[in-house]
Amino acid sequence: MKLLKPIDVLNSLTQKKVRLFSPEEFRRVFGISLRAAQEFIKDHKTDLFVKLKNNLYALRSNLPAETEIANRLYTPSYLSLEYALAHYRMIPETVYSVTSVTTKITRTFAAEGRSYEYSRIKRRAFTGYRNLKADAGVILIAEPEKALADYLYFVDLKLKQLNERLNLKGKVHGETVMRYAKLFDRKSLMILAEKVL
Repeated sequence: MKLLKPIDVLNSLTQKKVRLFSPEEFRRVFGISLRAAQEFIKDHKTDLFVKLKNNLYALRSNLPAETEIANRLYTPSYLSLEYALAHYRMIPETVYSVTSVTTKITRTFAAEGRSYEYSRIKRRAFTGYRNLKADAGVILIAEPEKALADYLYFVDLKLKQLNERLNLKGKVHGETVMRYAKLFDRKSLMILAEKVL
């Protein structure tokens, strides 16, 4: 059996830019059995790794960005709602939760002092996101118009309150917002979107 040394593991994961991984991915990187991978991770959970949730770990010395963590914590998902609106400067506030949408059930996770919220949308509305190049790879984030449509959907459902300081001037194309809003198949959402625009 291959004996892994912590320093070699750290160097190898850093070189390969592997900052988030499951035991299965760890096993593939080092060519060891799944059991050996799980044991190694368990033995080094305090010094080398951070457990973000069951079967998802990160390097303690090289923690991924919250956006990267958000995309991997719960899949499929992409960053949207208030987090994306703040990213595009459509709302002035600092957002404390990293908000995403998913086709799975609504969930909230706490990892490394941050809250990660995932809100469920219909499968047919799970579109309108793009790949944003970041330090350690690619992040999925809603386009400005889709972030707004997603947000207004939850406002229309009375699950969120409309931010009074929403600033859309020069930031979104109205027709695109309406096209995305249509995917939710709610007349009241279309009325709300028109009013906001």
